[in-house]
Amino acid sequence: MARSTPGKLEGEMLPRRIEALSLTGRRLVAVAAGMFHALALTEEGKLYAWGHRSESGHGPGQAHHDIPRQVAALAGERVRQVAAGYYSSCAVTEKGELFSWVSGEFGRLGHGSETAGLTPKRVEGLRGVTVVAADTSGGHTLVADEDGGVWACGLSMPAGPDDPNAPRGPVLQPTQLPALRVRVRKSPDALPFRWIR
Repeated sequence: MARSTPGKLEGEMLPRRIEALSLTGRRLVAVAAGMFHALALTEEGKLYAWGHRSESGHGPGQAHHDIPRQVAALAGERVRQVAAGYYSSCAVTEKGELFSWVSGEFGRLGHGSETAGLTPKRVEGLRGVTVVAADTSGGHTLVADEDGGVWACGLSMPAGPDDPNAPRGPVLQPTQLPALRVRVRKSPDALPFRWIR
């Protein structure tokens, strides 16, 4: 993770333990890294973030964070899965709700616009859908529901050229891709699914 000093970014060349996370006494179950930020999820469903101020989920006006801090906007939620993309992040809660934040370019956050969101916000377009996992990348976000349905928002919908009815980006609200299905695993010790990149 890069550290900042005035006018300069410094990188870490060797892996080292993140003491701030080990001091919480909580077991980490997942981590995700984006371009300038990282996320860590504890066994209790608490989300910690650090990195560039606009991508860490700590809100506008916050400084760059070299030390992980709990994401206040999700403090009342039990998070079960996280993903960090190039300039976006998302979290799936135990209730099956999707929250997303950072750059809204191409509509990849699913909030109905291309506006950035510096703190996690629930994706209202998935109200009534039980989300089990999500992944976000440079231009889009993919979501799997409890029945194996796949939803997407953003640029370049990944349904492939063989599906003439597939939406094409930018798609600002999550849209179900009927040509795609995933197998959902019910084990709590494994990710519900994995995207093939």
